[in-house]
Amino acid sequence: MFNFFKKKIGSFFKKSSKEVEKKAEKEAEKEIKEEIKKEAKEKVEKKEEKKETKKEEIREEKKEEEKEKKGLFKKFREKFSYKLNEDEFEKIFSGLEELLIESNVAMEAIDFIKDELKKEIIGSEIKKGKIKEKLEEAMAKALDELLVEPFDLIERINEKIKKKKEKPYVICFFGINGSGKTTTIAKLVKYLQKKKFSCVLAASDTFRAASIEQLEKHASKLGVKVIKHQYGADPAAVAYDAIAHAKSKAIDIVLVDTAGRMHTQNNLMNEMGKIVRVAKPDMKIFVGEAIVGNDAVEQAKTFNEKIGIDAIILSKADIDEKAGATISVSYITKKPILFLGIGQEYKDLEAFDKRKVLKGLGF
Repeated sequence: MFNFFKKKIGSFFKKSSKEVEKKAEKEAEKEIKEEIKKEAKEKVEKKEEKKETKKEEIREEKKEEEKEKKGLFKKFREKFSYKLNEDEFEKIFSGLEELLIESNVAMEAIDFIKDELKKEIIGSEIKKGKIKEKLEEAMAKALDELLVEPFDLIERINEKIKKKKEKPYVICFFGINGSGKTTTIAKLVKYLQKKKFSCVLAASDTFRAASIEQLEKHASKLGVKVIKHQYGADPAAVAYDAIAHAKSKAIDIVLVDTAGRMHTQNNLMNEMGKIVRVAKPDMKIFVGEAIVGNDAVEQAKTFNEKIGIDAIILSKADIDEKAGATISVSYITKKPILFLGIGQEYKDLEAFDKRKVLKGLGF
């Protein structure tokens, strides 16, 4: 996971740090030479004043000068520190920006990373041999702040059904066709069953052919009931009936599967708004594919503007090499990623962990 990003960014920081150190050493050498030249000039002036003309004395003094020069240069190389100015930072970041764009990171996220790196790097003292480490530390800090810390879904559920004694907890799922939404719902059912919650599914995708059968197939394997109407029926009515069923049977959670909608289709997006008004969900989750990068970001952004999502699940994260959607989507929407889909089995739903993600990215 994220191998492309990890490899490319790591290689870039290594190359950039070497270039900065090389320049810093040249400047250090220049400064040392000027210092030595100045000292030599002062000594010559003193010699002339004292009229020290003996050749042997001059040879001995030259030996001492060479010895001092070597010692001073060695000492300076071991201890010098370097400060990056804004122009140098811009040169470095231009290369980093290209890699981030290549990794499908959204421009708003790139701008945030740039601002954070500038705060950490420009004008700060960086010791020789520590430039790569400083760049990596600054990048890790920027990414950590970029990724929204997820809340605990189980705590949210318990807050309603255990503390407030209100059932059911209603979760609606949104996303475009092919994003893995229905499979993700099945995975979440399995996850919730392990936490000892009872579930019922609402087949509110009454538009796509075979969508109801697909959901029923998952439900049969998981041992849960599906509330359904005929194709072409009102999706909001299906959700309403599923909630009524859950109340009558004291079922903990209703998971509402909706039709995949292209985020550019306003009339279909408005239908999602009707489901929200009728079902009054406690949680609205956007499901997107990690591998489509900026497309997933734009989809999530539009769904958030239209219906106000609460959280995100990214499917196919196990084959996401570039990491663009993972880095960008929660920053753009200001909503947390709750889970990553990491395989085809029901067990392959991993709770989002910022520390694990940062490690996967090479930080």
